[in-house]
Amino acid sequence: MPRAAVRLSRVTRLFDGRAAVNQVSLEIAVGETVWLRGWNGSGKSTLLRLIATAISPTFGDGSVLGFDLQKQRNAIRARTDLLGHETRMYDDLTASENLRFACSLYDLDVRSVESALERVGLDGVAAVRLGSFSQGMRQRLALARCLMRTPTLILLDEPYAGLDVDARVVVDDLLTAAHAGGQTVVLASHEAPPAHLIAREVLMDGGRLAEGGHLTAPTVAAPS
Repeated sequence: MPRAAVRLSRVTRLFDGRAAVNQVSLEIAVGETVWLRGWNGSGKSTLLRLIATAISPTFGDGSVLGFDLQKQRNAIRARTDLLGHETRMYDDLTASENLRFACSLYDLDVRSVESALERVGLDGVAAVRLGSFSQGMRQRLALARCLMRTPTLILLDEPYAGLDVDARVVVDDLLTAAHAGGQTVVLASHEAPPAHLIAREVLMDGGRLAEGGHLTAPTVAAPS
């Protein structure tokens, strides 16, 4: 296992000529839990998607878990789980069927499905199709999949959004279990996670890592 779970060198991602992530160099140690914070539009979600290989950098290079960010994408994906706004679940399958499908993809024991649903409080709706789930329930199911997989690197994009108090505890439990298991976590959130679960804060501002630990307030247009 490499010392650095994530190593980025001058990574930039352009959308229509605009840099959503701009010249980011970052190193995250194996087993570290990092809180990535910044205003909306600061580039947090784009950075997580780059690390997860959901998108490729326009410029720059890096490695994730010792694998090249652009040349060994499948190896990275096999060891990484991104919990973002898109849960990558299927509306026409039930909660249980979605997790069973994940078991077939990742060679997991299907006997873990029942306990995973129970841990996130969805055991009572295991036979209900995902199409009728609220966003919060979808987030819970995505957390259940992550709990089953135990990936080496966990990337969480606003994991507390849309969750009630009980489900927020599930996120905190996931962070606690990840720390105990030596997993690496990068958590992008407006809301501060429990301080004792975080090893380090990384600030983003305007697509760059913020200097001096300060964020510039976003400009708000004056009413016309």
